Amino acid sequence: MREDAAAEVHRLRAQLERMQGRKLGAPVLPTPPVFAGLLSGGGLRAGRAYELGSSAGLLLSLLARPTLAGSWCAAIGMPELGAEAAAGLGVVLDRFVLVPEPGPRWLAVAATLAEVMTVIAVRATGRVTDAEASRLQARLRDRGAVLLVQGRWPQAEASLEVTDSHWNGLSQGHGYLAEREVTVTVRTRQSALPRRAKMLLPDRVGALTAAPTDVPLPLRAVG
Repeated sequence: MREDAAAEVHRLRAQLERMQGRKLGAPVLPTPPVFAGLLSGGGLRAGRAYELGSSAGLLLSLLARPTLAGSWCAAIGMPELGAEAAAGLGVVLDRFVLVPEPGPRWLAVAATLAEVMTVIAVRATGRVTDAEASRLQARLRDRGAVLLVQGRWPQAEASLEVTDSHWNGLSQGHGYLAEREVTVTVRTRQSALPRRAKMLLPDRVGALTAAPTDVPLPLRAVG
């Protein structure tokens, strides 16, 4: 009974947050539909910062929808990201800027790109003070931009992390790895309870989608 009550409180809080996001008119960037029940307001809210884990697939999937909608995005300090992988997850390369080696002034580079980019993804390689975070987020609010941070960020709206990753597709020792099922855990400032959803990242066509309930048990696990 206690678990049922906690689940109902969680559902009502998520519904209220989505309603508040629409009522306040806060712009929400397009995201894969599976995130609608995980993030406050139903998606990435302009003027906010989000912490991400190390999953490049999750990062690129969050960049894909904005570029498809006509927005420009940038990734700073992630030299391992490649154009082929980005395109495979739906990122429109004509509206995607890579700054692989920003040096120690990565925060200043992010602030500059926030003037012209809708989504800025950055790897935090040093400690960011509350004052630095506040200045950048003021610029994000002014420009209607979103910051995605691989690492720690003061005043983050939410943190997203990929766990429980395994591949599907092999059958009796043969075949191809066709899709990867993951669990995405979201923790927000508004709720003490984490939210989780199973997703395919990528699915059989290279996109991020909700995992069906009848996904077969994996025959091979990956770290």
